[in-house]
Amino acid sequence: MSLRGDGPRIGDDGRVLDEWIAAAKAELGIELEVDTTVLLDLARDAAHGVARPAAPLTTFLVGYAAAQSGGGPEEVRNAARKAAELAERWSAEAAKGSDTGPSAAGSPAG
Repeated sequence: MSLRGDGPRIGDDGRVLDEWIAAAKAELGIELEVDTTVLLDLARDAAHGVARPAAPLTTFLVGYAAAQSGGGPEEVRNAARKAAELAERWSAEAAKGSDTGPSAAGSPAG
């Protein structure tokens, strides 16, 4: 089974993204309204501020954290805000020339 196809891609038509989200929510049994702008902004921040593979991993972690906190849209926004702030700190520390980057706890390395 391949996830790649010859059909329209997300960048081709915003409608494709909306349809995909609706289908994925139905398949996974999720009734949450998804703020795609918040999640896509977070993915961009993680990809550019940390590393490209951080984008999907960070959005997964945000979803998990939101679920543990009650699972509503506000919990998603709060977790996304925290992760975006971490990505910003990470990027700023890297820009200062740190060889190690921020610690796993999220505070800048000294």
